[in-house]
Amino acid sequence: MASVREQVSWVTKDRDRATRKARGLVAAAVNRVACHQPLTTGLSGVHPDVAVIGGGIAGMQAAIDIGNAGLTVHLIEKDSTIGGHMLQFDKTFPTLDCAACIGTPKMVEVAQNSHIALHTLSRVTEVSGFVGNFTLNITEKPRYVNADLCTGCGECATACPVSIPSAWDMGLSDRKAIGRSFPQAIPITFQIEKARTAPCTRTCPAGINVQGYVQLAKQEKYDQALALIMEKAPFPGVLGRVCPHPCETACARGETERPVPSGFSNAMYRTWHHQPGRFRTLWTKKRRWR
Repeated sequence: MASVREQVSWVTKDRDRATRKARGLVAAAVNRVACHQPLTTGLSGVHPDVAVIGGGIAGMQAAIDIGNAGLTVHLIEKDSTIGGHMLQFDKTFPTLDCAACIGTPKMVEVAQNSHIALHTLSRVTEVSGFVGNFTLNITEKPRYVNADLCTGCGECATACPVSIPSAWDMGLSDRKAIGRSFPQAIPITFQIEKARTAPCTRTCPAGINVQGYVQLAKQEKYDQALALIMEKAPFPGVLGRVCPHPCETACARGETERPVPSGFSNAMYRTWHHQPGRFRTLWTKKRRWR
């Protein structure tokens, strides 16, 4: 096909030059036909499942419409809950309707629709295939909580000793390290926020959760702190005396102040278990590290 209108008549003011240009385009199009290959009819399989990337208000509505049509939908969301940024708004323009009143019913409908498979904390890392038969590779971040056992009761958040800024509230409030973005989040499964493995835990030869027992000690839950140590080191009284305490050397607090004396605290928990009176004396002298 030669595009004479767009490439000649609309852009060339001189008629003679336009005629010569048009003749050249037509001649090129005619000669190009000799190089064409005949079209053949082919059949390819079509996979009926649909993938919707993004669990915001548009993604949820698309998944609901497709699911109600009887097709299986895979709704892929990078955050821990569907709903998107709309749920963080108070009112929506121009009717000033409540954003949560619009979004939360759709979230519940997505969760209850048997044709919708929800993939949260997930990202599409690779797409291959052709129209009608694509293959998607999805990478899903762990929640560190068993979704089959979690009922969303919130007892774990009540017991959690660690508080962090709430990303959902833009850092204006705190939440526990285990929890969910907001009470109406879908799915209801809690998750543990882990940025990375603490250097103290990473360098510990026994793999003891140093951060865990330090936080338990901060709340004076010494029996629980000792139990956490003994999960990895069943004989802390012996190992604590021969350990060179690499956790203290790797402690990030040492970059700005004194590192947490993890080895001393380990010994103190053993004292708490066997000699409570002596523990109180040691704790009074050394509690400045808290």
